[in-house]
Amino acid sequence: MDLAGSPLDALDGYDGELPVVATNRTVEEGGEAEAEGRLAALERAVEHPLVEAVDVELAAVDEAGSVLDHARDHGTKVVVSAHDFSGTPSRRAMAKTLTSAVDHGDVGKLAVTAESREDVLALLAVTNEIDTAGYAVATMAMGAVGRHSRAVAPEYGSRIAYAPVDPAEATAPGQYDLATLAGLLDTL
Repeated sequence: MDLAGSPLDALDGYDGELPVVATNRTVEEGGEAEAEGRLAALERAVEHPLVEAVDVELAAVDEAGSVLDHARDHGTKVVVSAHDFSGTPSRRAMAKTLTSAVDHGDVGKLAVTAESREDVLALLAVTNEIDTAGYAVATMAMGAVGRHSRAVAPEYGSRIAYAPVDPAEATAPGQYDLATLAGLLDTL
C-alpha cells in the first residue's frame, strides 16, 4: 500500500491468490506513504478478505493501537517491524528490538543492513535465540552482504521471507525475486 497513490484502491485491485501482508510505511521506514491517514488506511485494510497480516512499525506502535485492536478483532495477524537502513545494531540491541516487537505483535520483524558476514551471523543468532524462546520472528539482512540471509534465516526460525514477484519491483536492497527465493528455500 505504501507505494500506491491510492493505497486502499491498490489493495482492492489485487487479483492474486496469495495472501497479503498489508504495509503502509513512511519514507523513514522504507515506504512512500504520507504520515497523514496512513494508519487509518491500515486499519481499513485488515477488513480485506486477502489480508492475512498487517505490518505496523515498532516506532509507531503507540499511536497505532486502534490498528492492532481492529486487526485482532478481524482475525488478522499483526507483524510489528523495525528497519535499520544504516547498519546492524549489536546482538543485544537486536534482541531487545525483537523482544519489544513480539510483545506488541504476533510476529516481530527486524530488517538490518549488513556490512559484514559477522553482521549476518549476529542476526541469525538473535533469530534463533528469540525463536527458541517461543516467539514468532521474521528477520533479514538487507544489502549484498546479507542477501543470502533471506534464504537461510528460515532455517534459524524466521517465519516470513519477503520477495517481489517481479525482480524489478524489489522494495529493499538484496531481495531475491519470488521464483529464485522459492527455489532456494525448497533446496534448503
